[in-house]
Amino acid sequence: MPTYSFVLNGKQVSVDCDGSVRLLWVLRDLLGVTGPKYGCGLRVCRACTSFYNGEAFNPCSVPISQINPTDEITTIEGLPATVSQSLHPMQQAWIDYDVAQCGFCQPGQIMTAVALVKQIQAEGGEVTEADLDGIRNICRCGTYYRIREAIIAGAANM
Repeated sequence: MPTYSFVLNGKQVSVDCDGSVRLLWVLRDLLGVTGPKYGCGLRVCRACTSFYNGEAFNPCSVPISQINPTDEITTIEGLPATVSQSLHPMQQAWIDYDVAQCGFCQPGQIMTAVALVKQIQAEGGEVTEADLDGIRNICRCGTYYRIREAIIAGAANM
């Protein structure tokens, strides 16, 4: 079986598996990183949202064979290290606004929010209601109002 390696949350990792195995299953089943959740496998629910070389992506739809040794994958577990704190400001906002109900979608929601805010701030803007309307992560509990509040608060501290 081939060996694949990449940088996961700042550390080089290697796994032996078939090249068709989706990255989400490599993360969860082979590496024990359970923050990204399986919801659909089709990039629809976005519960697995993580970063691929700094950009938001859904590992449920990417075979491990498409990941290179120098590629950097960041999951919710590695997010605080991106700001050298115990919690990323967006994670703290989630706590402050008591966003999570069941919590299943929250890692993907947070990762999507961070990517959105980083993009908007890089363009010199501030998060608007229209930006928040563009988020397509699914929350079965319906905590969208609190999610939106937390994104605005988290953005202020990023």
